[in-house]
Amino acid sequence: MTQKIVIKIGGHASQNLTPAFFSQLHTWIDEGKQILIVHGGGPQISTWSKKLGLTVKKINGIRVTDSATLQVTQAVLLGLVQPNLCAKLAAAGLPVMGLNAAGKAVLNADYLNQKLFGEVGQLSAINQTYIDDVLSDHIGVIAPLAATPDGHLLNVNGDVAAAGIAKYLNAEEFILLTDVPGVMVKDQVLTSLSKQRATKMVQKKLITAGMQPKLKAAFDALASGVNRVTITNQLQNSGTKLLNNQLIS
Repeated sequence: MTQKIVIKIGGHASQNLTPAFFSQLHTWIDEGKQILIVHGGGPQISTWSKKLGLTVKKINGIRVTDSATLQVTQAVLLGLVQPNLCAKLAAAGLPVMGLNAAGKAVLNADYLNQKLFGEVGQLSAINQTYIDDVLSDHIGVIAPLAATPDGHLLNVNGDVAAAGIAKYLNAEEFILLTDVPGVMVKDQVLTSLSKQRATKMVQKKLITAGMQPKLKAAFDALASGVNRVTITNQLQNSGTKLLNNQLIS
């Protein structure tokens, strides 16, 4: 069975990709692995929202999304971030396809909590046949925008969406590529982290609010059967390996 790797790239990280990043993708392609990149665009969405006079608000790392913010999110992710990312991959000689431009629902979602978050979804299904077809010949690039059963678009937290996609694809590996070298505590990178230890560190406020959705997504992916989950800023770096509870003695 072909191994699949799901990479979540944050908005900052997508603007700072190194030659080593593209080199690693080439290596994986040469090894016959399939790669899906889920990209965010949080910093860019916040910048454009502020330019347009919209309030930027997050609750537990989840962006509160009214209809105007949803329009900005869609425009930024599909009009700026995804085309730029696809162009960089193509320029590096990699076969790439943006999945959101196909005019078909690739991700499906239900409302997360409309009263609290507005137009924010939680992943309920993926168009696996279409994704598998794309990944057979291309690196897939997808934004975390998902459709309700009646076709209404919802904003899904990128980390949560990527973890859900990794689960549905039965991915071998899930990498959260961010702008820090791993989970940091007192300026030190944790080389590994269990859910129990992470929970205690969150309670003690040793782990920042921005990292908390990433950790939840990472542990959800592990629990759903993804074999390897890493939070890092470079594909070649060891970063922080997430440990399944069963591995804790």
